[in-house]
Amino acid sequence: MGRLCYNRVKPRLATRKWFPVRQDNPEQPSTADVLAEVERRRAEARGAFRACRMGERERRAVILADRFVFWLSKHWLAVFNALALLYVGLPFLAPVLMHLGAEGPAMVIHTIYRPLCNQLPQRSWFLFGPQFAYTLPELMERVGPEALAGPWSPTFVGNEAVGYKMALCQRCTAIYGAIFLFGLFYTLGRRRVRPLPWWAYVGFGIVPMALDGGYQFLSYALPLLLPGFPITP
Repeated sequence: MGRLCYNRVKPRLATRKWFPVRQDNPEQPSTADVLAEVERRRAEARGAFRACRMGERERRAVILADRFVFWLSKHWLAVFNALALLYVGLPFLAPVLMHLGAEGPAMVIHTIYRPLCNQLPQRSWFLFGPQFAYTLPELMERVGPEALAGPWSPTFVGNEAVGYKMALCQRCTAIYGAIFLFGLFYTLGRRRVRPLPWWAYVGFGIVPMALDGGYQFLSYALPLLLPGFPITP
């Protein structure tokens, strides 16, 4: 005798509420509230757009900075040599400009280098004159003490009789000129020369400059502290 089969799901489907009945919300927002919400969302969208634009600018700035740092890491020695050439080359340009009659640009160069060097005429090179260098008595004899404005005045830049003074003294010209020449030699042979240890930099670089600068400082300070001391700056 066969069994009587029936579907047990149908009664459940019939009694279960699959689609809830929508009930009206008694607290509906007013028109003013809706408009305020729309304006708020628009303001948020505008703020997000501005933030996106600011982020794009920052991203471009970071990319540009990264590219510059990468380029500088590849060409730092060329940049160093160019700056060294500019620093030691402008003092040579000052007497050339004076000789050509462009006194204004020449005096600008002298003014720029004045805080960086003593620019004493008896310690400087002269171009376009009978001699490249003069002692203080020779300058007083040729141009007179009035033109020098004192034995330690850097204001005298030369004339047609003695030539025109460079914007750096002989000592500074030798120091910065040697830095530029060493930069050129290092460019050609840096792959063949082993790096120096730190004590070599101190012994052959810092100590000589400290002795030279310290002695020069004493040569200026002692005559002021001890007027009768037998030393001439």
